[in-house]
Amino acid sequence: MKLSHRLSLLISFFIKYSRHNLNRSLINIGLLESVLIASLLFTGLTLGARKLGWLQLLELVVFDEMIRHQPDAPLDERILVVEITEADIEKQKRFPVSDFTIAQVLKKLQQSQPKVIGLDLYRNVPHPPGNDALIKELQTPNIITIIELEDINKEGVSPIPGIPPERIGFNDFILDSDGVVRRNLLYAKIDNYIYYSFALRTTLKYLQKDDSSLQVTENGLHLDETFFPRLYGSSGGYENIDYAGRQILISWNSPHKLIRRVSLSDVLEGKVNPNLIKDKIVLIGTSAPSGKDLFLTPYSANHLGTPKLPGIFLHVQLVSQLLNTTIDRQPLFWFWSEWIEVLWIYAWALLGGIIATKLRHPLSLLLAITSASGILSIICFILFSQAGWIPLIPPAMALMLTTASIIAYKQLYYTLHDLISYLPNRELFIKRLQWLITDTKLTENRRFAVMFLDIDRFKLINESFGHHVGDQLLIEVTHRLKKFIGTTKSIARVGGDEFAIVLDRISDSNEAIAIADQLQKVMSLPFKNNNQEIFTSVSIGIAFNQPKLDHQAVDLLRDAHTAMYRAKDLGKARHEVFAHGMHTQVVKRLQIEAEIRSALKNQEFYLNYQPIVSLEDEKVLGFEALVRWKHPQRGFMSPGEFIPVAEEAGLIIPLGRWIFREACQQLSAWQGKFPSHPPVMMSINLSGQELNQPDLVEYIQDILIKTGIKEDTIKLEITETVAMKDVETAISILLKLRALKLRLSIDDFGTGYSSLSYLHRFPINTLKVDQSFVSRMGDTDEDAAIVRTIITLGHILGMDVVAEGIEMKAQKEKLYELGCEYGQGYLFSKPLDQQKATQLLVQQFESQEAGNNISDEVPHTIRKSQI
Repeated sequence: MKLSHRLSLLISFFIKYSRHNLNRSLINIGLLESVLIASLLFTGLTLGARKLGWLQLLELVVFDEMIRHQPDAPLDERILVVEITEADIEKQKRFPVSDFTIAQVLKKLQQSQPKVIGLDLYRNVPHPPGNDALIKELQTPNIITIIELEDINKEGVSPIPGIPPERIGFNDFILDSDGVVRRNLLYAKIDNYIYYSFALRTTLKYLQKDDSSLQVTENGLHLDETFFPRLYGSSGGYENIDYAGRQILISWNSPHKLIRRVSLSDVLEGKVNPNLIKDKIVLIGTSAPSGKDLFLTPYSANHLGTPKLPGIFLHVQLVSQLLNTTIDRQPLFWFWSEWIEVLWIYAWALLGGIIATKLRHPLSLLLAITSASGILSIICFILFSQAGWIPLIPPAMALMLTTASIIAYKQLYYTLHDLISYLPNRELFIKRLQWLITDTKLTENRRFAVMFLDIDRFKLINESFGHHVGDQLLIEVTHRLKKFIGTTKSIARVGGDEFAIVLDRISDSNEAIAIADQLQKVMSLPFKNNNQEIFTSVSIGIAFNQPKLDHQAVDLLRDAHTAMYRAKDLGKARHEVFAHGMHTQVVKRLQIEAEIRSALKNQEFYLNYQPIVSLEDEKVLGFEALVRWKHPQRGFMSPGEFIPVAEEAGLIIPLGRWIFREACQQLSAWQGKFPSHPPVMMSINLSGQELNQPDLVEYIQDILIKTGIKEDTIKLEITETVAMKDVETAISILLKLRALKLRLSIDDFGTGYSSLSYLHRFPINTLKVDQSFVSRMGDTDEDAAIVRTIITLGHILGMDVVAEGIEMKAQKEKLYELGCEYGQGYLFSKPLDQQKATQLLVQQFESQEAGNNISDEVPHTIRKSQI
């Protein structure tokens, strides 16, 4: 029992191991390799099916079809048939016809001097009356008689007594497995005795040749200079047939158009023109169906009423073919050798695989396979017209099977590979990585690294030049990776512009870092697109396997991905090695993302409003709406923590729309409560993702209508970097926003990579001086000069200027001196919640009202001096 249990466990392990390795092998097969393997496999299977004879019947059907489509041969005037019809049998009132009648027919025919008379009637047994007369007529040397050979299935028919062997031929027909006559047996040797067919004997007599002119060899039969190649067991579409003796394939012609014939009664009554007989071959036989001398031919399928052909007409086909070959030099059927047929079948299998690989659309595949099958049929038909019988069914079968298998494999392949770069995708990469992790456990101190690459600025390139250029860039990156890393390493495209690489069997971490350095140099070289150079770089994250830890493939890829993001955060175009603290940061980022979604749903966000004042009199003219988040557990969350996460996750769009709606509603309330001239304004920040939303203008217009505020009291702020990312698109969208009478502002001006040549084209009302310049304005002359330049530039272009981050009175005075109209900062007020901002407006409104009352009581000259 113990031995049996161990044996079953061993067998189970072997099956699982074999299945596992088979699965790995199948997945690792490339498309080109799959074509070669599938074409070889199905060529072998097709040859096997052919060897077993499974395809022979179909090949014979095709043979018959091509025979029927051959052009009709002209009437062979060398042959005349004297047929015994049903009418002749009725006149004679007997069957078989008597020897006397046959003797009479022979005598009348001999009067017209035929060259040969072939008697396709058994007369080994007398059919009185007239046997003596018949024997006498048969002594004429130009008459050929018949016998039937004996075999294990039937008794033979002996020759007519007194007829010499050279005038006796067997009339045996060879039937294929479907009962159709397609082969002509010319020669047989039984018990060391040689026999020739009735058709060959008749032909020899017509050619005035004797047996000495015939030479039988292993490969066929020679008649003087004419060679009849032997039909073998696997010739053409045949497989494992009995090819005893010397056989040839019959070159069939339409039997109803080839034969010149007269009836037995026509001969007896002298109605036959002697010229039809003189120097001709005259064949005598039965055509009456009651004679039961009928055979199936390739033409039988076209004549359903009388599908069988009388034996005498079959002899006409055989004799006519022998005459055409020996006299007219018409070719006999030829065949390819077995090895050429194997290559022929493999070529079509390979073609099917190539078609399935190159084409994807089902209709294109169907048309291509149909066309290939049609071309195969045409080639076979053309060669058949030149007497060549080559296989059609095996190559067609190999073509279809290989195509179907490659189509099926493509479905698997494309689920595991990227359709642009044809590299393995994330799923396959993880499978291979997991196998590698499993293998490393069996090898001590085996180290490998996973590199995660991201193309820097790919989204910008994709949007600027179009997706076609983006796809070409991905292909070029793939080529460089393959060339640099080599095919022995595993490369995969695991995301839109993300690639992963496994560096197996590295000596230490420095080797992987050195490869990353070299790879960044390779990727920094320009890519060319229509003679235009595109520059980019890659950020790389590296994670190493830890042999002592139980790694999972997804964890290792995640670690490399995390390190790549760290490289991006540190400035891109660099590499970083994964450290465990990075994972904590990523988890935190994902957690914040989830909490942002929850906060939007639960209305945890609120707005603060920082006053924007006139530097002339510090009067509050409006506010900048700033989003804040009070987390239920963590408390106040800095915008610097959640805004970048919201932008990365695409949540900045719903968040930005909430901010816009909330700010407009608050502004509507303030304008209703504190009417002033000019009315209170609201500045609202607009992110790059929001700017690119196709329904942005419609959404803003809808909110303005619902809140009822004046359009020119809303100022939308976009950063300089966003504006310059896609200048033409930005200008187009900003013009649409200006058409709504909204005011527009460039935020953080001077900190991005702007081009002054574009600034005048932007429909901007306001430039905002970044607080970094304002804070250092008193420290360096350079920063002061920059601020002066921005203010001057804004005024020249007809824009007003707002300075951010004013914290000291000296900064405010300097800015006012330089001509800056407006400012915001802690000098005036920190960002206020809704209640405190409202109180500020109340104080300003009440102070303004009080000032107006005093003005009514004081003379005009005093008021002017006070101002």
